[in-house]
Amino acid sequence: MNKSDLIDGMAEDAGITKAAAKKALESFLGNVEGSLKKGNRVSLVGFGSWSVSKRAAREGRNPQTGKTIKIAAKKVVKFKAGSDLSNSVN
Repeated sequence: MNKSDLIDGMAEDAGITKAAAKKALESFLGNVEGSLKKGNRVSLVGFGSWSVSKRAAREGRNPQTGKTIKIAAKKVVKFKAGSDLSNSVN
């Protein structure tokens, strides 16, 4: 499923136009992104939660040359599925 398919499904399920569904989805994604940028956690009970973790700088290897390289520290987004989502997949 891609973004377009999701918008189509949201519009059909909610009985709204595709334009309204697109606006709602973009608002949701923007709010999640904004919250994560601030370092906050986003949690939807039963579905899952997003959080930001810091990944420390480390050394890695270039697989082609075998040369050691430095990998910079960065922040990464993590998603942990909720129990309802996990149970529905299994």
